[in-house]
Amino acid sequence: MGRTVLLGEPPNVLAEWLERRRALGQDRFDEVWEGDYHVSPEARASHGDVQDQVSGRLRPLARQRRLWPSGPVNIGTPDNFRVPDLVLLRQRSDAVFLSTAAIVVEVVSPGDESYRKFAFYFAQGVEEVLMVDPVKRSVQWHARGVAAFERAAASAVLELSGQALGAGIDWPPTAE
Repeated sequence: MGRTVLLGEPPNVLAEWLERRRALGQDRFDEVWEGDYHVSPEARASHGDVQDQVSGRLRPLARQRRLWPSGPVNIGTPDNFRVPDLVLLRQRSDAVFLSTAAIVVEVVSPGDESYRKFAFYFAQGVEEVLMVDPVKRSVQWHARGVAAFERAAASAVLELSGQALGAGIDWPPTAE
């Protein structure tokens, strides 16, 4: 399915549906992009499988460097935020909205908007972005450049190459 865009105020039936999603906790991964509400569907099982493996690999490296793994969390403000799958923070926080993270991790799902978040993460001061794609079985690090994120062979923060991280993932079967 592609994108659905509604201009103006949502009809009552849509507002009721969004409220029902909130009440049931189904909106945990929904995002607000400069005031526009983005509804994210639940991810496939392979997404969670890979996310868990990546988290397990990054956690000890993060803790050695005094970083705090967490996620998913809201990066931004109530009217403009993104929800990465995993973050590594320079300091612990109990806030609902965090201004930045040392590293954000996005596990790509077919048709999602993960790559469209780069400019936002850059503006928020995120140091590195890790993109993990279960369908392509790929791991890509992106580091801050002068004006945007640039591909990097390895994380400078964790001293871990994409190749080493990817080689340690037991890639699950995917439908794509």
